[in-house]
Amino acid sequence: MLFLLSQPQSCKAPKFWPTDPPTFRQAETLDKYSLEVRRVAHCILGFMSRNLGLESDRLIDSFKEFQSFRINYYPPCPYAKNVLGIAPHSDAVGLTILLQVNSVEGLQISRNGRWIPVKPLPGAFVAKIGDILEMLTNGKYKSIEHRVIVDPSKERLSIAAFHTASMGSIVGPLPELVDGSKEYYKSLSMEDFTKLVVSSKLDGKGLMDRLKLNP
Repeated sequence: MLFLLSQPQSCKAPKFWPTDPPTFRQAETLDKYSLEVRRVAHCILGFMSRNLGLESDRLIDSFKEFQSFRINYYPPCPYAKNVLGIAPHSDAVGLTILLQVNSVEGLQISRNGRWIPVKPLPGAFVAKIGDILEMLTNGKYKSIEHRVIVDPSKERLSIAAFHTASMGSIVGPLPELVDGSKEYYKSLSMEDFTKLVVSSKLDGKGLMDRLKLNP
C-alpha cells in the first residue's frame, strides 16, 4: 500500500515519494488525475446536497480542500480462504472515489447480513460514502461497510481517492438537517475525530457506533 497526500499542494511532500519509476516524483500524471477525480467527487456531492434540499455547494464546501490517495496491491495468496486483504470497515472520510484497476474481484460491501461483491467495470469508478458524510447528513446517507478479499492466483490493484474535511473544521450534523428533527451524532473537531480514528481498530462500523448519541 502506498499512501499519498495529494491536495492541498502545500501539504504534499514529494521528496518522500518513490524514486522508481523516475518520473513518479514529477507527478504530472498524478496531479492531473487528482484534479479530475476531485471534480467527479464535487459533482457527486453537489447532487447529494440538492437531494437533501441544501444549496448545491453545501457538502462540496466541507470536502473541497483535502484529498489523499491509497494505491493498493493485493498479491496472489494460496491461502485466500483463510485471510482478508482488508478487514471490514467503513472509510473515515467524506467520499471515496475508487478505481478498480484490473478485472480481479475483491471489493465486497455488507448488505442485509451478506457480503456482496462489487464487480469491476472497465472505465468506471466506485463511489463510497464515508463516516464524516454520514455524520454531516445526520444519518440520511450511510457510510458503507466493506472489506477486500484476495485471489489465490491473480493479483489485484486499486486506487482510492479520499476526500475529507479540513483540520479546524467541526465534524457533526449540519444544522439545516437537524432543524425539527433529532440529532443522531456527536459533533467534534476534525483533530479529535482524527485522533479517534487512528487509535481505533478496523471493526466494521464500530467507530460510528461510538459516535452516535444515546437514544
